[in-house]
Amino acid sequence: MNGGADVGAVITIQNLCKTYADGFQALNNINLQIRRGEIFALLGPNGAGKTTLIGIICGLVNATSGRVSVAGHDIVADYRAARAMIGLVPQELTTDAFEKVWNNVSFSRRLFGKPSNPAFIEKLLGELSLLDKRDNRITTLSGGMKRRVMIAKALSHEPEILFLDEPTAGVDVELRKAMWGVVRDLRERGVTIILTTHYIQEAEEMADRIGVISKGEIIVVEETAELMRTLGRKQLVLHLSEPLAELPAAIRRPGLELAADGGIISYTFDSQGERTGITTLLGELREAGISFRDLDTRTSSLEEIFVSLVRGAP
Repeated sequence: MNGGADVGAVITIQNLCKTYADGFQALNNINLQIRRGEIFALLGPNGAGKTTLIGIICGLVNATSGRVSVAGHDIVADYRAARAMIGLVPQELTTDAFEKVWNNVSFSRRLFGKPSNPAFIEKLLGELSLLDKRDNRITTLSGGMKRRVMIAKALSHEPEILFLDEPTAGVDVELRKAMWGVVRDLRERGVTIILTTHYIQEAEEMADRIGVISKGEIIVVEETAELMRTLGRKQLVLHLSEPLAELPAAIRRPGLELAADGGIISYTFDSQGERTGITTLLGELREAGISFRDLDTRTSSLEEIFVSLVRGAP
């Protein structure tokens, strides 16, 4: 599971390293390809290197070594062409608070040398449910609306790639789901989306692929469904007919637990293993005279997988 060469890559990162002046190594030999038209989620704990990596790709931070190309344009040798393809929505809300929405977004378009296009700006604001706020000063908007203005600014010059750094941080659940809809619509239009998020559900719900970064290194890159399938563990939950004071010694084994109230036995197993041990366990329960009234299974969440990956990283 790695970011090997991909002929459909729109961003290619090769042997990328970043060491700051104080000696801190933020990135260590990053190799990664982002596919054209995908939603790629970059997960990692605070300080893992997510923001530094995005900063280098967007030309805001200088790499110590390595190479990054955007649609074949080297981000150093051909900076203007590479940067023109990228829209960036930073985590911080950095809009001009007293400017009107329409003027703010239009100005961002002109910064990239794009000709005036009121029809495009109107369409963009409409898609982001901002058209009725076009004449509002940004300071009067809610946090969620300000976040949408940031996305509009990032899309004003019609980039092919959009970076979203914690796009739904600080917004409520309802607005978060609305933002997911906006991101999916952008992907349908062919925009490549790279997002960082602390909301594991966000990555699981939206991303085509997930990359996990820890201590400046990419530790896994995988299709979301495949990551869930290969790294997810399953749990068998047995609801007992009568509570137990403790597990009989004859059935004790790794992964088997009795709930505090004695009414539930849970057994965690590797669903990809040759033998799950379930048949043997059920036989031993029957021999011990332990009956159950119901059973069900559950699969590890992406959050559990993420935590186990980071804990296991060197």
